[in-house]
Amino acid sequence: QLQASGGGWVEAGGSLRLSCTTSGGALSNYGVAWFRQARGKERQWVAALRSTVTYYADLVKGRFTISRDNAKNTVYLQMNSLKPEDTAVYFCAGTSGIIRTAISDYEYWGQGTQVTVSS
Repeated sequence: QLQASGGGWVEAGGSLRLSCTTSGGALSNYGVAWFRQARGKERQWVAALRSTVTYYADLVKGRFTISRDNAKNTVYLQMNSLKPEDTAVYFCAGTSGIIRTAISDYEYWGQGTQVTVSS
């Protein structure tokens, strides 16, 4: 089980940093991804990290940064230049396999954290 936190309300152009932690082992052993789901829409892959390799959806490339702190067993999603269309519930997910973008490829999920960006 993963725990996502750090969501909140921010004005357009602002920043937030999300955190993903677990008490169920070392996150460094897994590929970790962030997904988001806006109201009434499908869950969407945002970014992922496997070892030191990062992957980003085109919609967030250049604005979001995924990173990990192994000492804290935490994966972060730094979100800058936020836009109203970034408003969604953000989930972190883990996989023991290779990084892919489909929901079904991730075995472990957190409960989600709400991010609201006002215009």
